[in-house]
Amino acid sequence: MNMNRRKSLNLLVVDDHALIADGIKNLIAPYSGVEVVGQVENGLDAYAACRELEPDLILMDLNLPGMRGVDAIRRIIQRWPEMLILCITATTEEIKVREALEAGAKGYVLKKSTQQTLLAAIETVAKGQEFIDPSLNIDLVTSSTSEERGLSPALTPRETQILKLISEGLKNREIAETLVISLKTVETHRLNLMRKLEAHNAAELVHWARRIGV
Repeated sequence: MNMNRRKSLNLLVVDDHALIADGIKNLIAPYSGVEVVGQVENGLDAYAACRELEPDLILMDLNLPGMRGVDAIRRIIQRWPEMLILCITATTEEIKVREALEAGAKGYVLKKSTQQTLLAAIETVAKGQEFIDPSLNIDLVTSSTSEERGLSPALTPRETQILKLISEGLKNREIAETLVISLKTVETHRLNLMRKLEAHNAAELVHWARRIGV
C-alpha cells in the first residue's frame, strides 16, 4: 500500500464496536499519510462528525444502532456529494452491497477479510475508484434486479429509521427523544408503518424489520 506519498488522508470510522474501530486505527497507524481523525458509534453522529472533522474518507459499518448505515450514507452524500465512503461490514448479501453502492458508497469490504484487502480497498476508494470485496460474487452484485429490490416494502428513510428503533425495543417517547422529533410525529410514522406492512402490533413490526434487514 503506497499511501505515504499522498497528501494526508483523514479517515472517520463509524462503528459501534470498539474492538473493530481500534483494530482499524492500529492497522492504519504505520502509514504516515493516513490518519484516523475520529470515531463515532452510530449513523446519527456520523453526519455531525463530518461537519466537525471534514474527513476525506469514511469507513462505515452498515449494522448501526439508531440509523441504518445505508440511510446514513444517503444523508451524508446528499450533503457532501463528493464524500468517499467505504463500507466495512459483516453483511454478505449481494443485494445489500448493491443497495450501499446505489446509496453512494464507493467500496464494500467484509469484516472477515484480510488486512491486505482492507488496505487495498482504502487505497482504491481514496483514488475515487470502486472496490468490492473479492470474496463476493460481483456478477450477483451488478445484476441485482428491480424485482429483487422490490421485495422490500416502499418505506421512507424516516419510516425505516423508526422501524429500526422499534426493533431495538425503543418506545415511542424514546424514539422521539432519540430523533429529536415530536411524539405525535413518531405515532404517525408508526401508524403508517403498520398500514404499509399490514402489521397489527409491535411484534409484527419487529418481524418485518428482521425480514427486510433493518
